[in-house]
Amino acid sequence: MAFYVYMLKCINDGVNKTYVGYTNNIPLRLSRHNSNKGAKTTKGYKWKVIYKKKFLQKNDAMSYEFKLKNNRKKRLEILKKDK
Repeated sequence: MAFYVYMLKCINDGVNKTYVGYTNNIPLRLSRHNSNKGAKTTKGYKWKVIYKKKFLQKNDAMSYEFKLKNNRKKRLEILKKDK
């Protein structure tokens, strides 16, 4: 089974938010975020996937998720590519 680290961008007008997470099913996870059943910080907003990276091991995905969540520079690079 593959695991993915993903980055979401809020698509609500006037809101500048991103979210990083990991999953083994990106479409299902995005659906949950957009239906207020995802992470607490994503509730009340609509999201789109702007980045994903595939891993074969869950531990590798979790490790990279932690690194990406804490690497502001990398997150800003990903945001710039989405424009």
